[in-house]
Amino acid sequence: MFHMTYRKVCLLIADFVMLMVCAILSYYMTMLIGLKETSPGQLAIVGAVSAIVSMLTLWICGAYAKQWRHSTRKDYLRCVYGIVSGTIIAGGITLATDHAMHIVYWAFFVAFSSAVLIAFRFLFRRTFLPEAEAAAASEDSNAKRVMIIGAGNAGTMLLTDIENARTDPEHPAYSYLPVCMIDDNMSLVGNTIRGVKVMGSTKEIPVICQREKIDLIVLAIPSSDETDRKRILDICSETKLPIKVLPFISQLVLGDTPEERVLLSQVRDIDVEGLLGREPITFDKEDIRALIQGKVCMVTGGGGSIGSELVRQIAEYHPAQVVIVDIYENNAYDIQTELSMRYGEKLNLVTLIASVRDYHRMSQIFDRYRPDIVFHAAAHKHVPLMEHAPMEAIKNNVIGTLNVATLADFFHVKKFVMISTDKAVNPTNVMGASKRCCEMIVQYLAQSKTDTEFVTTRFGNVLGSNGSVIPLFKRQIESGGPVTVTHPDIIRYFMTIPEAVSLVLQAGAMAHGGEIFVLDMGEPVKIVSLAENLIRMYGKVPYKDIEIHFTGLRPGEKLFEELLMNEEGLTSTSNKKIFIGQQISIDPISFMEKLNTLRDAANANQAQETVELLADLVPTFHHKAMELHDEPVHSATCDAPSPVTV
Repeated sequence: MFHMTYRKVCLLIADFVMLMVCAILSYYMTMLIGLKETSPGQLAIVGAVSAIVSMLTLWICGAYAKQWRHSTRKDYLRCVYGIVSGTIIAGGITLATDHAMHIVYWAFFVAFSSAVLIAFRFLFRRTFLPEAEAAAASEDSNAKRVMIIGAGNAGTMLLTDIENARTDPEHPAYSYLPVCMIDDNMSLVGNTIRGVKVMGSTKEIPVICQREKIDLIVLAIPSSDETDRKRILDICSETKLPIKVLPFISQLVLGDTPEERVLLSQVRDIDVEGLLGREPITFDKEDIRALIQGKVCMVTGGGGSIGSELVRQIAEYHPAQVVIVDIYENNAYDIQTELSMRYGEKLNLVTLIASVRDYHRMSQIFDRYRPDIVFHAAAHKHVPLMEHAPMEAIKNNVIGTLNVATLADFFHVKKFVMISTDKAVNPTNVMGASKRCCEMIVQYLAQSKTDTEFVTTRFGNVLGSNGSVIPLFKRQIESGGPVTVTHPDIIRYFMTIPEAVSLVLQAGAMAHGGEIFVLDMGEPVKIVSLAENLIRMYGKVPYKDIEIHFTGLRPGEKLFEELLMNEEGLTSTSNKKIFIGQQISIDPISFMEKLNTLRDAANANQAQETVELLADLVPTFHHKAMELHDEPVHSATCDAPSPVTV
């Protein structure tokens, strides 16, 4: 409460001097009207008590909470309230200590003190500091006028942080100027917190933003649930202003000292994850810890968006070793550098450049590092690109999975977890069909006599992952648009990258072999709504500032994705958000014969034949016809036999 600045110290000294002078003037006024004289010593005591107590009540009433250049009529009234309250208390103190003064003295003291303090503030601002006033106006013109939503503890702490930041020109929030607060608790509306008024409820946000010329909105209600937060953000998006948020209570970092309880550093830009319209998925960390701790964990595709997050989360559970396998050295280097900086020698990290297509190279890796758990995230996943290069989808996704899974079986890996997609259900595109084929490989091996527990995790679109719509939309908005959406009615299930990876780890902990783990992702989201909300988050108006163009469904794309096939049963688990699709019986001889034929066609770069063989292997694959051209075939690639055969 008693946060002191140079400005406040100067004002306190000036007020003390003026109040002492007012006490002396009040005494002489009592003498002029013929009242009893008082000794100089008693006058000094009464004057000091009057001045000190009045300054305390002025502080309590908020007379020192605002800078002079922001003073309003209500701020001048605070001076009157403080003087009246202080006079009553000082009168009681002097009466109790045998230093009582006539009531006329106190009446003069109230009148003189109120007039002098108000006049001093007004005249000092208007007359004696014209240059400071001009500088202040210039400063305020450059400041970001901030609205804080939430007048509770978090909002109050945030105000303190911003006030402290304004003393440091190097601080990122130096230019923040809190103008008003918003809260749905009507008992708080009209109150002033650290000199900032609570002006209204969340329903009034657009009107107040326009009236107060707000530049930035900060949502400071970390205890709000997803539904309430989404409602407030929807209202904020109408203002076309940038929005920042405090994270949820569970994500806040609150230390034991004032230095550690800094909320301002945790304020972040609003992200699209906050608009999924459901609670974040939670997982049993102790189960995951038991799975990972002390184990050698291999992650194929460990440099990708999903693979790198897998590595990050695995590192938190103290594995014996983490082996990153990726063919793209830039991504692999990035995650290696990140983890080395974070953990140093505490994490036994190995980064290897290798392709899952190369059976012999992968065999060397398995033989040397002997992983306990393999997370298979390496895959081609861009739907349109795989439509034009179905052979590459088979080589990388199908044969790559067959290589890694077969080696996991041979080297007695304890668990093998493959990452699949909802596009594998009743696929209409090559990428989805190739992933369904990967699921069948995993289930085929799970049905074999093996020491390895093979499991598949299946989820929808991952927000922010490589190839997802969000990075594309952001680039389009930042370049001025238009934002391209394939169809106004297209819908998708969405989850965050941390949720997706936690599902993978939880599935590994729960797996007994052969299961397909499916996440209950709530209601699907319309892609056009996602685009509209993202445009609003940039402070722009959809279809006005940024156009949205509908380009038509791409080859192999469908309006909605499914998470379970009709023939798969659905079993609940200990986690109410995770379900298990039961195994589908696979004929091993027929399946491997068709798989080898598919591999040969892909290695021969025969596009049309590859798609036809894939449709024969995956009965639920209903490909939307498109013209495919077989690429030139070179004998060296056609004659190369697969290391994995029946």
